[in-house]
Amino acid sequence: MDAVLIMVLAFVGYIVAYKIYGEFIGKKIFELSNANKTPAVEFEDGVDYVPTKRGIIFGHHFTSIAGTGPIVGPAIAVIWGWLPALIWVFVGSIVMGAVQDFSSLVLSLRHQGKSISEVATEVIGKKIKVAFFLIVFIELWLFIAILGKVMAAVFAEYPGSVFPFWIEIPIAICLGWALYKKGVGTTKGTFFAVLAMYITVVIGELIPIEVGSVGIFDPIAVWTIILLIYAFIASVLPVTTLLQPRDYMNAWELFIAMGLLTLGVLVAPFNGGLHLIAPAVNTQPQGAPNLWPFLFITIACGAISGFHSVVASGTTSKQVASEDDALFVGYGSMLMEGALAVLVIIACCAGLGLAAQGSDSQVWASMYGSYGQTPPTTAFIEGASNIVESLGIPNGIAAVIMGVFVVSFAGTSLDTTTRLQRYVVQELLTPKARVGSDNGHWYTNKYGATAITVLSAAVLAFSGPRTSDGLITAVGATVLWPLFGANNQTLAALALFAGSVYLRGRGGKKYLATFLPALFMFVMTLWALVENEISYVAKGNALLGIVNLVIIVIAAYVGICSIIAIVKKEKVD
Repeated sequence: MDAVLIMVLAFVGYIVAYKIYGEFIGKKIFELSNANKTPAVEFEDGVDYVPTKRGIIFGHHFTSIAGTGPIVGPAIAVIWGWLPALIWVFVGSIVMGAVQDFSSLVLSLRHQGKSISEVATEVIGKKIKVAFFLIVFIELWLFIAILGKVMAAVFAEYPGSVFPFWIEIPIAICLGWALYKKGVGTTKGTFFAVLAMYITVVIGELIPIEVGSVGIFDPIAVWTIILLIYAFIASVLPVTTLLQPRDYMNAWELFIAMGLLTLGVLVAPFNGGLHLIAPAVNTQPQGAPNLWPFLFITIACGAISGFHSVVASGTTSKQVASEDDALFVGYGSMLMEGALAVLVIIACCAGLGLAAQGSDSQVWASMYGSYGQTPPTTAFIEGASNIVESLGIPNGIAAVIMGVFVVSFAGTSLDTTTRLQRYVVQELLTPKARVGSDNGHWYTNKYGATAITVLSAAVLAFSGPRTSDGLITAVGATVLWPLFGANNQTLAALALFAGSVYLRGRGGKKYLATFLPALFMFVMTLWALVENEISYVAKGNALLGIVNLVIIVIAAYVGICSIIAIVKKEKVD
């Protein structure tokens, strides 16, 4: 199938799905009403609870849930062929992912902005509280370590992306100051901020920045340490200082990058052609796990991701000004992420062939001959820069644009994930205190809880073997991704179970909209977790094997409790 036709059909399909299924879920299933006061209005404090225009909060939410997920997952999963990846991204995002994001956001809005863990405890029962918190903690713990590694790897391979990424921080702070302190119009502020950001992209291509080894740490480890220090600082600042303006800027960066890719896909056929070089289906690629069930945990963001429920109920629900905005922010953001995942599939399965020599099969084998052969971000950046080059943009500049795009989104997810993990630590250690309150304990104020968050992620990030030179390096993303994916999709199933119990209590069969997707994801993830465990035991990987086993036990326990609560229509206290 032609790449252009794939893109057009997918984009039109998402628009139709939002208007039909999305509005049905919002109006008929969850019965949105602006008469319900949101937590941002009720608890406004200027730090965590801030009523925000829906366009800005859409930008924050979209960039926070997107990150590198809809890039890394699809860029790995296309090894099984472009068709299974495309079907899962399109169907999954409409009937599963967007429903989970939206339902998690609404549940949090109607429970004082509490996290999905707290909400699940209230609707399912007290017996699952610690288990649910642990699954969320593991989720964020794994994701922070992966994000640090992914960003460090991009910095090392594309040094032109370093300068734009770091200069974007003061640009975002200035944008926040202009919007919130000086009353500058959103349109004017956005224009100059985005313009400044892309000027830095050109500068970055001219002055690439590289770091070498420092002591016992290789360059990847050095960048990872720097990024974790940055995450600590960024996550304790008020959301209006860096988080909101940076995410809003990155939303525009994403729109521009997606726009360039979309135009490139349309123009490329007139500049030598753009056709799929990947097989439609490849059920047994070398070194890869089985397509079933691993396709459904490899592609998380872009189809369905439990991480989204944490973002929706963590930072987003504390900024939504009116309940009607939840459909646009929650359901709409997921469909936009699905559109991004479609472009990633096209970049990896068609864009890689634009500037390559040899037959389609040779070009494909050079990148995807075996599982883990090419870093997923490299496959995407090279394929995407080839597509953008068809617009007349030099390939070097196009590669920096896409490299900055990847690290910027990873950066927003790193900021948000660290902040969310801080919330989880605070809620776990002082369960009766509302997030943001001062409870007098060093380990639950924002600095102590964030320190626990960052240090625990560092332990995981540097838990792997040393390099051949004996240097410490960060654990590869492909090593952690199967475990993260399984845990992530487990959380997605559990979040949907929470929505199902909530809807079941409101009567009728509305709960089926969340319950059927929950069952599907529950079966797929438990299946994948069992296969993961067999693999970890065979390889003697004790740390990942123990973590994976904990996830299996938690998933089975919470899943069974949820089903009991749904059947009996009562909590499992």
